[in-house]
Amino acid sequence: MSLPVILGCLWVLASAVVAMLPMRRQMLPGVLLLVAAPVLLVWIGWDHGWIWSAAGLLAFVSMFRNPLRYFLRRALGRPAPLPPELER
Repeated sequence: MSLPVILGCLWVLASAVVAMLPMRRQMLPGVLLLVAAPVLLVWIGWDHGWIWSAAGLLAFVSMFRNPLRYFLRRALGRPAPLPPELER
């Protein structure tokens, strides 16, 4: 197995652990995972082909759909309310 695939597997495990945390404790590790994902996807695509990057991108968008929706709404200037547990 290659290094990008191993790191991608560790990324998936880390994201599953972060998803089990309470919402207020998910922010920092979630943002770090959100930033690391495109780097890993490009690296995997570079080593193994674009089809694997496309599959990884679909999984990434599925797992991070709510944060991506929030950032998209903010970028478009639309109201983006936070979940009630994060408003404190």
